[in-house]
Amino acid sequence: MQFADVRLLSFDCYGTLIDWESGITDTVRELAAEHGVHPTESQILSLFASHETLVQDANPSWTYPVILAETWRRMATSLNLPDSSTDSERCERDAHAFASSVPKWPAFTDSHEALVDLKRRCKLVILSNVDNASFAGSNARLGVTFDAILTAQDIGSYKPDLNNFHVLLQHARTTGITPEQHLHVAQSLYHDHVPAQAVGLKTVWINRYGLKRAAAGTSTATAAAGATPAAAPVTPHWEFPTLRAFADALLAS
Repeated sequence: MQFADVRLLSFDCYGTLIDWESGITDTVRELAAEHGVHPTESQILSLFASHETLVQDANPSWTYPVILAETWRRMATSLNLPDSSTDSERCERDAHAFASSVPKWPAFTDSHEALVDLKRRCKLVILSNVDNASFAGSNARLGVTFDAILTAQDIGSYKPDLNNFHVLLQHARTTGITPEQHLHVAQSLYHDHVPAQAVGLKTVWINRYGLKRAAAGTSTATAAAGATPAAAPVTPHWEFPTLRAFADALLAS
């Protein structure tokens, strides 16, 4: 595949277009500080990665705010914050605040302009593990009209379930796009690159957190994971540190 052949770009949103690690970390720190608890970023992201994935795997029909609320309850116990057994009323208030925080998570500074430029050349599709209302808040931050938005709420399962990628491929077929004209663009190796490649898509890794992890002396495997579980071995077909860098490369082809 050559970049010049690409006609459709599908995107993960959170971690790729929206800085979900900052959104998660800032929200947890704010809520925890109210109880005099000050977890580190690595502690927050590690707990989130383990608890959120378990909740999603066990409850694929739950909407994302419900997933986040249950994730908070489990993280609260791990962080010695008010939980269901110690102060259920306060725990539920915190769980609701965390569950409703997604629209507040910031977009990466390059996302809007890079997407606008890419849209002049390609169809843009979102494949995201959230609900429609949460994504609408994030889409307002991105300021781009996508050609299609495929959410876990509408699909009925969460990535890395292959069903999500089969739905994506079916959508591409209805628009006349072949796999040879389609790239999947994402940060998460676990949620996106492994399953996307399993259904035959070429993938672009936007390694958003790579430089940050390297500066902190974090291992490559841990750097790739962050707020997600470690992925099975996978090699993205292309890698860029930012969406802007990828957009420039594609548009120059």
